Amino acid sequence: MKANCIIIDDEPLAIELIKTHISQLDYLTVVGTFKNAVDALGFLRNNAVDLLFLDIQMPKLSGIEFLKSININSKVIFTTAYREYALDGYELNVVDYLLKPITFNRFIKAVDKYFDTVPFMSEAQISSSLLPEKDFLFVRADRKNVKVTMSEILYVESIKDYIKICTTERTFLVKEKISVFEEQLPPRSFLRVHRSYIVNKLKVTAFTNYDIEINEKEIPIGGLFKEQVKIALTS
Repeated sequence: MKANCIIIDDEPLAIELIKTHISQLDYLTVVGTFKNAVDALGFLRNNAVDLLFLDIQMPKLSGIEFLKSININSKVIFTTAYREYALDGYELNVVDYLLKPITFNRFIKAVDKYFDTVPFMSEAQISSSLLPEKDFLFVRADRKNVKVTMSEILYVESIKDYIKICTTERTFLVKEKISVFEEQLPPRSFLRVHRSYIVNKLKVTAFTNYDIEINEKEIPIGGLFKEQVKIALTS
């Protein structure tokens, strides 16, 4: 089982070193890198991340402040050049504390500690996690429960207390919060790109740093979502 990791560090060389270490381990995969903790917030809200490699001294928000301000299930390994922060790390219940420059041997020991914290999965649980994603759902529209095929959804737009589901065949107006509807969508196919929009990644015809095109519809990319959109559409 692979662990999805993100790296948060304001030093490009530090990011590259950790990515190099991870590339030598087939049970870790990097799903995002960020130069500050603020940019990582949006990604963590909308993506499953198992392990964070988190620098402590960064602009805007320190790693310690960041960890104290959010509630996440992800495990954390601190990376820093300053030994004096070790106590803070243990008080925040992080997996380990790596001093820069991080050697590969020390890196492996920290990763091993992470896997010691992961509950063992039975064969039945593993099989269940590998089941194919549901390819349809029912929505309440026109006083009926209407079947919507996932692959036909182009995008979802939030309009006050409603969402507009645009498909290849028709459009549905459903009384639902976009965040609640998002939980029903398979994350491999759908991507939150703005507070008010979710898109089907397979239907994207073009994109820039500021918007996404699906057929002739231009959909804005929110500031907090830019990094995760770039990663999702280019990796």
